[in-house]
Amino acid sequence: MDKKESFLANRIKSIGYAFKGALLLLNKEASIKMQFFIALLITAAGFFFNISSTEWIVQLLAIGLVMSMEGINTAVEEIANFIHPEHNNKIGLIKDIAAGAVFFASVFAIIIGLIIYLPKIF
Repeated sequence: MDKKESFLANRIKSIGYAFKGALLLLNKEASIKMQFFIALLITAAGFFFNISSTEWIVQLLAIGLVMSMEGINTAVEEIANFIHPEHNNKIGLIKDIAAGAVFFASVFAIIIGLIIYLPKIF
């Protein structure tokens, strides 16, 4: 009988897998590279304009949401391609819906950015 690993050891492994996944996303996906670059610019803008704690929280939630949705979208695309490598209308619909979720998150993140930064710029 194999000795079960401790709860802490399993959590550390899980964090390692998650970190590996984040690096894979950043290295593989052009769209998340662009989103990461935009996140860095917006973070720099936050320091430049000295945004409030509440604005930081909302900004970071928006960045996290967009990047997380992009990761989920990429996972959906990978699963869909694995299940059905050749073109398929139903798989295309599934991919479009996943991309639409990223689009919604991105549009609302842009609106949040405008709400935070337009008053500071003008």
